[in-house]
Amino acid sequence: MPKQRPNPSHVCQPDQAAHGPGQRLDKWLWFVRLFRSRSEAADMCASRHLRLDGRVIDKSHATVRPGSIVSFPKGGRVVVVKVLGLAEHRGPFTVARELYEDLSPEPRPTFAHAATEHYAACPA
Repeated sequence: MPKQRPNPSHVCQPDQAAHGPGQRLDKWLWFVRLFRSRSEAADMCASRHLRLDGRVIDKSHATVRPGSIVSFPKGGRVVVVKVLGLAEHRGPFTVARELYEDLSPEPRPTFAHAATEHYAACPA
């Protein structure tokens, strides 16, 4: 008589048991609307400019979990976000915004902007 295998739906994967549920990084970035398309998110992952918990990522299938820190350059600044939750599909911005916390540093003022503020503050 052949051995019966356990039902796969009841088997806990070792990766999930140790770290909790996860999601592909490119899907998560697209679901939370940090990128306009999934291919754009996958390209960022492959570019080696994205970091997940301080590690350089070069594959879009890297697993992101709640509590992870994701950082990448975008629009001339560095975006740093903390993952608060995972998504099942791409929803509206208001729902997507609740799945991460923005930890990005404040952008530094440009020289021209700083000079304008200085001269505006000086009495004539």
